[in-house]
Amino acid sequence: MGDDRRGVRAGDADREVIVRQLQRGLAEGRLDVTEFDERVRAAYAARTLGELADLTADLPPDRW
Repeated sequence: MGDDRRGVRAGDADREVIVRQLQRGLAEGRLDVTEFDERVRAAYAARTLGELADLTADLPPDRW
């Protein structure tokens, strides 16, 4: 994500996209249940797109 978009306010749809990516990470064994739970809570509390991007930075993109 470009630096110019990191500060853009996140919407509910943005948060849901990230939660789905976290669910895939859990299902694939990339996240344990505790880390998944922490990240999901952080996703719903995120105010910006940058905060959301940070939650999935260490996971593979949707299609790779």
